[in-house]
Amino acid sequence: MIRRRRSFQLLAILFLFALVGAACSDDNKTSTSGSGGSNNSQSGPVPEGGSLVIGAEQEPDCFDWMGSCGGSSWGYWMGEVSTMPRAYDVVVDNGKYSYKPNILLTGEAQLETTPVQTVTYHINPQAVWSDGEPITSTDFKYTWDQVANGDAIYDRSGYQDIESVDDTDPATAVVTFKQGKTFADWKGTLFGGQYGIYPSHILQGKDRNTEVKSGYTWSGGPWIATWEQGSQITLKPNPKWYGSKPKLDEVIYKIQADTSSEFQAFKAGETKVIYPQPQLDAVDQIQAGLSDVNQEISADTVNAEALWFNNSVAPFDNVAVRQAFGYAVDRDAIVEALFGKLGVHTALQYFNNGPIIDQYSDTEAFSQYKPDMNKVDSLLTGAGYTKGSDGKYSKGGQPLAFTIKSTQGNKRRELTEQILQQQLSKAGMTLTVENAKSGDLFGDILPKGDFQLALYAGVLTSLSPVTYSQMYSGNIPTEASSFSGQNWTRTNIAELDPLALDVDGNLDESARMDSNKKADAIEAENAVTLPLDPLPNILLWSKNVVGPIQDNAVLGPFWNIDQWGTS
Repeated sequence: MIRRRRSFQLLAILFLFALVGAACSDDNKTSTSGSGGSNNSQSGPVPEGGSLVIGAEQEPDCFDWMGSCGGSSWGYWMGEVSTMPRAYDVVVDNGKYSYKPNILLTGEAQLETTPVQTVTYHINPQAVWSDGEPITSTDFKYTWDQVANGDAIYDRSGYQDIESVDDTDPATAVVTFKQGKTFADWKGTLFGGQYGIYPSHILQGKDRNTEVKSGYTWSGGPWIATWEQGSQITLKPNPKWYGSKPKLDEVIYKIQADTSSEFQAFKAGETKVIYPQPQLDAVDQIQAGLSDVNQEISADTVNAEALWFNNSVAPFDNVAVRQAFGYAVDRDAIVEALFGKLGVHTALQYFNNGPIIDQYSDTEAFSQYKPDMNKVDSLLTGAGYTKGSDGKYSKGGQPLAFTIKSTQGNKRRELTEQILQQQLSKAGMTLTVENAKSGDLFGDILPKGDFQLALYAGVLTSLSPVTYSQMYSGNIPTEASSFSGQNWTRTNIAELDPLALDVDGNLDESARMDSNKKADAIEAENAVTLPLDPLPNILLWSKNVVGPIQDNAVLGPFWNIDQWGTS
């Protein structure tokens, strides 16, 4: 998720670092596997055979990509992208992102808007699963039914608006939306995005989550994945893959304990590729120089760190408290401490993720939230709080105190929390840190609303803003919905809902952009979240790893690993 003028400043400085002691990849040829544009780190053919070991910073919680446990970015990059067929890909060409039909389809799907929205997908007759069975329209139908009607689904956006999927012709899936319902991001979200398409002939009539949560032996992509929990994920070429065959014999993602361990293994030659978080020690090591290493470090990211208020629990169910929090903290100081060495000095000022979709956003929406103790006092006293002789605010004998939750072991986030504690203490508030394991945080705590304040980054899986999925009141997870839905902040604002619905459903792009910018202003006015900083993407690889290596801000760094090799 990420940003503007300072983004380009960051990019320039990072590439300056990259040129010291390390070669950058050159623009060359384009992918032929149905995934999209790329850079090539070598000239000439890519060698075939061999094994490649990659350091993986996070282990997924499960392999059920549509399940509530399937939100891990690393799981998506390592497992989903490599094994799940999808209708459309996100491609990048000269810095421009767009959608392109995947090799699964014969070409562009056909969109009709009257009398109701209908999308017709024509399936490549060569498309088969790893057991040789054809990929058919019934697989589309099964996937839709599971997302729309299954339990504990991560996000139902788009699928819930579909009336039917006609699978009469196995080679043609006709998707018809409900009367009065339209869905704008059908290319990015439906039958692709985070989920892909599931094999009906294997899973129909079974408990999908039970069957796939610990891994699966089938594939509809170029690789078959084996997950050894706690150790590694191994990719082997899919012998029935109908596209360009993988160059490598094997890819091994070795699970690392943290960013520091990831760097140590990389520098020792135990792994050949890493994609580290921009932790402070990672930045220091990059600045110090890495020998025999290629680098791609980009601000074209779809990862943005934010402070997420639970709008439904005290004290953040009071908009005045959320606003006072915004005026109490110095977000620029936090960003300076984290990324000042890289020339990034100012905070992100809007909610939606990423410069690649800036056209939808009011990029200065949250800019009013700067340190102002007079506004803090005015807002809190107006909300019934009093300031004691100790400088702390309280109400009804209860101090203004709250707990923040984030991911355990993340040094960058721990530093952020320490700075927040200091800033909020000076403003008369008390912050307690109570971090949790990543799986517990994202799989249980946040969906169930068991938090007051959280610190984490959101990640796009399509080229569409997240206003509807994360801010529409109908997407608040509840026990009745098996805690499906991504509105973890429990945002429920009457004037925001129709704008979110318009962003989700309006097929007029200019109207969607206008609605989303208005939504940004409402989100800022109500301080439903507080954006912090963009997280730059850092991809490092040994010089003996070759091929069209290029990060894809949406599909991730390994989206075309079938075309990589080792020299």
